Amino acid sequence: MLSDQELLRYSRQILLPQVDVDGQLRLKRSRALIVGLGGLGSPVALYLAAAGVGELHLADFDSVDLTNLQRQVLHDTPSVGQGKVDSALARLAALNPEVVLRPLRGALDADSLAAAVAAVDLVLDCSDNFTTREAVNAACVAAGKPLVSGAAIRLEGQLSVFDPRSEGSPCYHCLYGHGSEAELTCSEAGVVGPLVGLVGSLQALEALKLLTGFGEPLVGRLLLVDALTSRFRELRVRRDPQCPVCGARHGQ
Repeated sequence: MLSDQELLRYSRQILLPQVDVDGQLRLKRSRALIVGLGGLGSPVALYLAAAGVGELHLADFDSVDLTNLQRQVLHDTPSVGQGKVDSALARLAALNPEVVLRPLRGALDADSLAAAVAAVDLVLDCSDNFTTREAVNAACVAAGKPLVSGAAIRLEGQLSVFDPRSEGSPCYHCLYGHGSEAELTCSEAGVVGPLVGLVGSLQALEALKLLTGFGEPLVGRLLLVDALTSRFRELRVRRDPQCPVCGARHGQ
């Protein structure tokens, strides 16, 4: 059930026929894991907390640095030097005390990542390195949990949804393979703040669609954002039957 306060707090999205009271209840009963509380994780955490997702599991081992504040809007100047998880806990609790917040402060190894993924309904990868993305993808495939993956660097962004519950869905590895260890990070290549805000907001939207069951998620589609020209492109992405990560799950 939703309390009178909850009905009032979420009234504007409950007005949407795609959400309604039933959808809001589904959000209240949902649990989501956010991996990374930086430029992408900031809007993801803020919007999912504001929308009333019942439990948010917050994973980040890093601390807030002054250089983060240009794009990581979850944190503020007084939180510099503080752990990002602790900074996020304070901000999100103030935004919506109805949401249960579960901190995951340390680096996640294979076992702890598997346990973290198993404990939720959906995972949002907001990390900034290929190694973490590959590990999160493998854990989601093994647990059969949908993954909303976003990335942004310089003036380019990408977004897709990988859902192992869907027979035709690719996984992250199908799309990117083994990647490149030489991949640049924002601290090396730079990024414009509103771009990560845009991609992170779209990740939050995809998560709400998956958790409530409305709309068409970006499964099998890769959304490309060109901030320089303000253009969006969409590519179809097929599952690789020989993928070493998800191929066996689908009986290959």
